[in-house]
Amino acid sequence: MSGIPAQRVNIVGAGLAGALLAVLLARRGFEVTLYERRPDPRSGRVERGRSINLALAARGIRALERAGLMDRVRPLLIPMRGRMVHEITGTPKLVPYGQRPEEVIHSVGRAALNLLLIEEVAKYPQVKLFFEHTCLGVRPEDDVLQIREDATGRVFETALTPTIATDGAGSAVRASLRAAGLLESREEPLGHDYKELTIPPVNGRHALDPNALHVWPRGGFMLIALPNTDGSFTATLFLAREGTPSFAALRSSQDVRELFATQFPDVVPLIPALLDEFRDHPQGQLGTVYAAPWRVGGKVILLGDAAHAIVPFHGQGMNAAFEDCLELDLLLDRCEDWSSLFAELERRRKPNSDAIARMALENYVEMRDTVRDPRFLRLKALSLELERRHPDRFIPRYSMVMFHPEIPYAEALRRGAVQERLLDEIDARAQAAGGTIDYDAADALIHEHLPPVG
Repeated sequence: MSGIPAQRVNIVGAGLAGALLAVLLARRGFEVTLYERRPDPRSGRVERGRSINLALAARGIRALERAGLMDRVRPLLIPMRGRMVHEITGTPKLVPYGQRPEEVIHSVGRAALNLLLIEEVAKYPQVKLFFEHTCLGVRPEDDVLQIREDATGRVFETALTPTIATDGAGSAVRASLRAAGLLESREEPLGHDYKELTIPPVNGRHALDPNALHVWPRGGFMLIALPNTDGSFTATLFLAREGTPSFAALRSSQDVRELFATQFPDVVPLIPALLDEFRDHPQGQLGTVYAAPWRVGGKVILLGDAAHAIVPFHGQGMNAAFEDCLELDLLLDRCEDWSSLFAELERRRKPNSDAIARMALENYVEMRDTVRDPRFLRLKALSLELERRHPDRFIPRYSMVMFHPEIPYAEALRRGAVQERLLDEIDARAQAAGGTIDYDAADALIHEHLPPVG
């Protein structure tokens, strides 16, 4: 099988997925035309207050390595070895993500990473970059991609085939395909919004442990903080849109001051511009996007958030999108035409994107509430011990998602459900025996129900 030869390709959306995909295609000699509605990030005009710091994990790293970019990306990263849980009173406690030194996730700024990717793709002479060019839609029946040049208002059309749409959760390509009856999609809002705040450096240093993701879980809501390379933290409040407490209930600066004083008292002195930032920064919305199919023949396909945007609570939105790009790159050697490639890409990725969407929603409950539960901590310790005893059979679901890119998301979800049942049974037996775990019985259960991974 010879694969698909280098040729012209459109990419709509020059965010993280689109820029990485352009690099991967350019490395193969493809002629890439990249359209992006936002300004060129090299101009320094960066949107503030809507980023949500990103967590780069093994799946995203594997894709960046494929593109030969990890050496450049590494200086942008800060490793985080676990969640630092802050209760209203008491000493913060670190809950490790894994148990091996390499089992960390990496905080990275969205703007810095996007800029690096754009700078890299701009090095390839066969790539054409068009910023402030808005996609107005596609007409597959006419093989047309319609673009507006925002500076002049000029609207032009270009050949659609093939186009890869990486234009985000609000994808114009997806909307036009849906309007034409060529796919079905739905956007499920979370009901919780977010607001970004800044914990600045103190004497040039991080005000909190920089090697942890800090979380202030409060049941129905939470605050998190991720470290930045300049010594600051990006803090994000996740709160219901309506009800009590909620963003709607925060009608005045005094309301904001009282919420933080009662729920996050240790954070108040760390955010000197709290009231100003809360007033000035936009209130971002969260949700999950489901679409089917992702493609129209070999003409156009949705990838990344355009096909499967998820909530950010598993730190996998970027990683899943990068994994899409990696899978497409691998399929270029195995498929003869775009129609077969797009079909195979969707077949492989759709079950996995559905799985990580579900796990991301479940992880929100864990982060804002369950992580404080003594039973959760007990089962977490038990799962790590079982992994030590059976490293090829029992891998905590979180670890499968974050540290084992060879395990598809759908398989992590399936095995995770089996493991949860086993943990419940082992723990129930231990509690009935005064807290003593019968590891011989646990070993037998694991060998019976969990074949080796792979």
